[in-house]
Amino acid sequence: MQIDTSKPSVARIYDYWLGGKDNFEIDRIAADQLTKLVPDAVEMCRDNRAFLKRTVTLLAEAGIRQFLDIGSGLPTQENVHEVALGAAPDSSIVYVDNDPMVLVHGRALLSDAGHAWVVEGDIYDPGGIVAKACERLDFDRPVAVLMLAIAHFVTDDAELARIITELRARLAPGSYIVMSHAFAGERTGDDTVQGVQEVYAKSAAGGLTPRSREQIGGLFAGMELLEPELVPVKSWRTGVAPDYTKPTTIGVVAKL
Repeated sequence: MQIDTSKPSVARIYDYWLGGKDNFEIDRIAADQLTKLVPDAVEMCRDNRAFLKRTVTLLAEAGIRQFLDIGSGLPTQENVHEVALGAAPDSSIVYVDNDPMVLVHGRALLSDAGHAWVVEGDIYDPGGIVAKACERLDFDRPVAVLMLAIAHFVTDDAELARIITELRARLAPGSYIVMSHAFAGERTGDDTVQGVQEVYAKSAAGGLTPRSREQIGGLFAGMELLEPELVPVKSWRTGVAPDYTKPTTIGVVAKL
């Protein structure tokens, strides 16, 4: 499987920010450009991982035993399967990604695991993702779909709405969608937003679109949003007061 090192990879940029070693110079250059534009980028990345841990633990304790992680990224500490199995040892986890390096490393990590698997899939093909995940998960029962720091790489609003609609149509009642999504900040200058978008436009992801809380919430119309609904991931059930003035990642947990 060919690993493309001609463009920065979102997964490898995140790996670099999280202190990993599965990245190349081109990824580190892009990551450093982003942190110059958004000084809190590394903290935001770590806050997103903490959000993952809190939400997966919450849902496992609420009885969810099936997790579908779309755009899972490179393995790091406190992966979904580690958190879910720690809370509920009978959980099943399917990771989905289209980055060759993620697939290679993920499959190596999980080669001896009996409850977690990695499959290749593209966010633009939710039906294909579900078809592959059906080999391991029962979609007649509730599933928690995780879309952490991935939806903002779908740059077209209509396409993202289609993806979420198609996923929802395949989920049983009692399922959840957990999302974290880029939010530009109410006082962030256009130059900063444009600079971030230019860096990601040169990456394998092809671009990034930050969205408002209203736009993110609109994706889940008709679903129950768990309190505190749409807030920065750093503030989701932590007691930390939300700050909407600067770039952040909005977190939401929605129940079908």
